[in-house]
Amino acid sequence: MSEGPVRAAIVGGGIGGLFTANALLRQGLEVTVFEQAPELGEIGAGVFLTPNSVRQLDRLGLGEAVRRRGALVGAASRYYRHDGTEIAPVQVTDSSGWNATFGMHRADLVDILAEPLPEGIVKTGHCCTGIEQDGTVARVYFSNGAVAEADVVIAADGIHSVLRPHVTPPSEPVFSGSGAYRGTILHERVPDWPTDAWQMWLGQKKHFLVFPLRSGKLINYVGFVPADEVLKESWSAPGDPEKLRAEFAGWDERIEHLLAQVEHTFRWALYDRDPLPIWTRGRLTLLGDAAHPMLPHLGQGANQAMEDGIALATILSGARRETLPAALRIYEGLRRERVAEIQRGARQNGLRYDSAYSDLGVRDAEIVAHAAFRRSVYDYDVVPLAERATVGETARLALPT
Repeated sequence: MSEGPVRAAIVGGGIGGLFTANALLRQGLEVTVFEQAPELGEIGAGVFLTPNSVRQLDRLGLGEAVRRRGALVGAASRYYRHDGTEIAPVQVTDSSGWNATFGMHRADLVDILAEPLPEGIVKTGHCCTGIEQDGTVARVYFSNGAVAEADVVIAADGIHSVLRPHVTPPSEPVFSGSGAYRGTILHERVPDWPTDAWQMWLGQKKHFLVFPLRSGKLINYVGFVPADEVLKESWSAPGDPEKLRAEFAGWDERIEHLLAQVEHTFRWALYDRDPLPIWTRGRLTLLGDAAHPMLPHLGQGANQAMEDGIALATILSGARRETLPAALRIYEGLRRERVAEIQRGARQNGLRYDSAYSDLGVRDAEIVAHAAFRRSVYDYDVVPLAERATVGETARLALPT
């Protein structure tokens, strides 16, 4: 067996892949990230960071950049009925009262994650076509003819992952029946809009979300609506601002005022997958949306990908080349049910948000009670659990340390 650090190949240069690269480098692994796009970047607008991922960004020394470039939201955050009647405050802290909930522009988060990586680690223009592995090494193939050898391969290539079928039988994403319009507005165009609040309006089969980005300089909006057949096929396409305004006509006048400022919008259809029964095969494992794409109704997609990344890095820190397949199984065992619960919870929360109740009083009571679940998500720290799982499994298998 050759000496030197464990070699990790990450397929996918989005939020999950770049975060995991940082986490693995901190543990002394040799890392290469392969991204199919010609350059790193993110389309779209906002992503919401919550305490369970921000504590991991802090561990990697990236928290200060998040605080500098994001927008902290606080106690002014609220749920409303579609007409503006208040339902409840939004839980934005963990049970200790620590608030680390930030609106982030996706492009800013990608920059924060990419900037610390040493030159040459990220290789763009590499579209993965497949993988082969034997008992000692994995080989990843790309459409440009490149072949990468690695001791462990991490598929962070999204809901349409090329590598997922090498782990589990192929399946189609599950269409939710809903889509969303999204975009940003300069705060100077809506100067009375709060820059310290996450706000959600709930209506029949629709809901509308607003939170700030870039220290409040931008206002991010997302309008969730039933999807027609055209929208069903859209992953990210230009939308019609007039149709967006029509969808929310007659809602709270604050929304109508905000939407009057929209000049450009994008729309996308909402898909997830049923929880997978397996994430790992040999030296290949899944991470982020490749493993557990989820609806956005708990705001946990990117946050759970970062939990995956720090857990995987913690577990791999003590692994040797010959024990890597066992280490990947520890990672899967630690993460699979956690994210399955959140996938299911996001589906259920979408029904609440779209008012799929005959008695809205029942829905409103569930929204109030849901603060306890949100708090449990924010309290969760995967690192001590990963450390204990690694120690326990190492002892059970009598693996060398």
